[in-house]
Amino acid sequence: MSEPRVKRIKTCLPLCKTHLSTAGSQVRQNFPTVVEESLCGVSTLLMEVSYRLEALAQIFEQSDLSLPRVAAYFHQESVKELERAEAMLHYLSQRGGKFCGKNIQRPVTENVCAVLPGLEIMLDQWKEEMSVMVELNQLAREYGDPHTASVIKSQFVEPLVPKVKLVGDLLTSARRVGCTSDSTGGFGEYLIDQLQETLTA
Repeated sequence: MSEPRVKRIKTCLPLCKTHLSTAGSQVRQNFPTVVEESLCGVSTLLMEVSYRLEALAQIFEQSDLSLPRVAAYFHQESVKELERAEAMLHYLSQRGGKFCGKNIQRPVTENVCAVLPGLEIMLDQWKEEMSVMVELNQLAREYGDPHTASVIKSQFVEPLVPKVKLVGDLLTSARRVGCTSDSTGGFGEYLIDQLQETLTA
């Protein structure tokens, strides 16, 4: 028999609404369906973040912008986000869950033409991701799944904290050196690209 459907709670988590639970899995133990659905949905969110960051990296590699260190930073973070998505999928599989493989949304970065809006998109993404991970941690605790709560906190929440701080600092520096939201930032963008040794550290 399949596991009875758990009543959905009010949540902002990207739940997988068409999720097919593997209730009969031999390795499944104390793994609430709503937590499985959330892990499935959040892993897709992480893939979308990775796709968006890679799209931004491609923008900064174009000849009319040509900010190689900024491009390398966005590419580096895109790879890390994909690794985080893969780690979540691996954990989902370990617990006896199933990934549904939803379509990845378009990155919607076509209008970015400067460092400032690129960093703002990155900061907004990570703040949203942080909020989602905290809520996922709380959801796991509410449904009696402390193991998932611990994994989310240690592997997904804590690594985001310094990332948010770094991008916030970069945004402050970018504004101080005269970067703008359009293509008139000029020398300020060159300074950010050349002087920020922390970008690809």
